[in-house]
Amino acid sequence: MNKNNNVFTVVVAAVVVAALGFLFWNGSKNKASAPPATDGHGMSANIGASVAPLNELVNKPVPNFALADIDGKIYSSDGLRGKNIILFFNEGLMCYPGCWNQIAALGKDERFKNTDTVALSVVVDAPEDWRKAIAKMPELAEATILFDKGKTVSNQFGMLTTESSMHYGLFPGHSYVVIDKEGIVRYALDDPNMGIHNDRLAGEIEKFNQ
Repeated sequence: MNKNNNVFTVVVAAVVVAALGFLFWNGSKNKASAPPATDGHGMSANIGASVAPLNELVNKPVPNFALADIDGKIYSSDGLRGKNIILFFNEGLMCYPGCWNQIAALGKDERFKNTDTVALSVVVDAPEDWRKAIAKMPELAEATILFDKGKTVSNQFGMLTTESSMHYGLFPGHSYVVIDKEGIVRYALDDPNMGIHNDRLAGEIEKFNQ
């Protein structure tokens, strides 16, 4: 009887060990295949694309881009040659009030509305959705908003994987690229605090135009 009990105990122990081993192995496998990062709200993000950190853009020719505004007018890196360019990549409609306020501030700033300098806010939303936003915040109408369908340009500039992105790998956050008249990136800034940086941007433009 004791011998049978011992055999039964050994068999049960072996089954338990095998089950625990399987669970551990399966959990490790699932962990290894999990997405490498999550966004700011805990959602998984696809960040497979290879992108350069923002500081790697500086002192290099701007990546080619061509984007349309709400009326269909095209703004391109080639077409804007001869102007200082500010590109403000942001989360767009879902980023209220931070991004909305910065977009409006760029649009109202006379330093960025002349023959030498243009400020362009890049969003990944649909133009018709922004018409509704402008109706709610009329100041946005003064800004030049470009629509990055498919997030191609945002990804090309590395804006989907910045520290400021609340949806890491999926949407831009709150980032700036400043380009000189020759098409060279002279300054880049990522701001997780999502502030308004008109004075800083104007100061950087003044530096390289001296």
